[in-house]
Amino acid sequence: MGLERDHQLTFVLGGARSGKSAFAEGLVTARPGPWHYVATAQAFDDEMQTRISEHQRRRGEGWVTHEAGTDIAAVLACLPRGEPVLVDCLTLWLTGVMLAERQVVAEAVEELVGALRVTPGPVVAVSTEVGLGIVPDNALARAFRDHAGQLHQRVAAVADRVVLVVAGLPVEVK
Repeated sequence: MGLERDHQLTFVLGGARSGKSAFAEGLVTARPGPWHYVATAQAFDDEMQTRISEHQRRRGEGWVTHEAGTDIAAVLACLPRGEPVLVDCLTLWLTGVMLAERQVVAEAVEELVGALRVTPGPVVAVSTEVGLGIVPDNALARAFRDHAGQLHQRVAAVADRVVLVVAGLPVEVK
């Protein structure tokens, strides 16, 4: 279940704490390193810093971390050709885009999708599926859910493989 081609895009979706990041890390580490981790999380509070630290501990040695924030495309463009890449996570990236009040989220999504398509090496992108629950009670949360759904559709359309992780179990979608 590793990455078979040098230019493959694998998209891993799952709910919060579903095991999606650990599964994605396993896909990347099945290939020779160094492994590149493109981080999108920003530690705005202690709880988020704890989550980031947990991810760092679990990954261990052999990873080169690139703090991307909202500029994943620029980071991907600078990575060494052919080395495996993990982008974690697209919903945190979307949060950053929306917090930065970028007026046209769709343009940011197209820029990201374009970068994922041309990255010269195997890429695994992780995102949290937020559209399976209740309809949020406020406009901002509904806009986030809608943008995330559109983002996921665009990435899944260009991905070679899509995996949904449910309760730690990978389910092949594409």
